[in-house]
Amino acid sequence: MDDSALKRFSVSMEGHLLRKFDDLVNQKGYENRSEAVRDLVRDALTQHSWEQDEQIVAGSVLLFYNHHQRNLVDELTKIQHRMHDNILATTHFHLNQASCLELIIVKGKAKDIQLLSNQLTSIKGVDYGKFTLAPVERI
Repeated sequence: MDDSALKRFSVSMEGHLLRKFDDLVNQKGYENRSEAVRDLVRDALTQHSWEQDEQIVAGSVLLFYNHHQRNLVDELTKIQHRMHDNILATTHFHLNQASCLELIIVKGKAKDIQLLSNQLTSIKGVDYGKFTLAPVERI
């Protein structure tokens, strides 16, 4: 069986769920449902691959925070220095007088990157943190 050949299968779902899915397909600009389903499957496989702690992954940690929070910037810096082998680059943006956005590009073992993300996003004063990853090897 050729793994690269397209295979057909059917999916059943409630009408209201299908309408919401169709809205998402249109909003994201997919040409059809199949493209959207393929992306969802790839995402689910990627999510599952994170559970393999030794797998090498790359991605980003996005942080929004108030830099006036006492000791926050020092704590962020300490954590990043401790795990510098996993950090490829950082970019810092000043959004207004108090708010900052920091984007940290990461690569390493999934368990190490997850630990880094958890440490950064759980610091008091971080208003929002988003962790995105993908395996370095193709799915």
